[in-house]
Amino acid sequence: MVVDDDEDFGEIMRIWLRTNGHEPTIATSVPDALDQIAPGGFALYILDNCLGQGSGIDLCERIRASDSHTPIMFYSAVDLKTEIQKGFDAGAQAYIVKPDFEQLEQAIGRLIH
Repeated sequence: MVVDDDEDFGEIMRIWLRTNGHEPTIATSVPDALDQIAPGGFALYILDNCLGQGSGIDLCERIRASDSHTPIMFYSAVDLKTEIQKGFDAGAQAYIVKPDFEQLEQAIGRLIH
């Protein structure tokens, strides 16, 4: 699942992930993501840090409260060290700064294989 409030970027991610052999579900807000999350439903969560109606950090914590196994990573333009650390503290295994698709691809491969 990709959660990004920028619908255009969500579509870019959908196309890019499909090109790389993945079938993503796209959510555009925290409530939208929470409505679509089901136990064991996703192989990986890719979260933006700044989301409408909440933050990626909050969403990460909510996912972790009920799912300690599915990998979570951030793919965000927010590159402040304090925010990156908050992402890891919330339970993410990776934090990649946009728009580095090469690092994104490496992190996805590392987390789901």
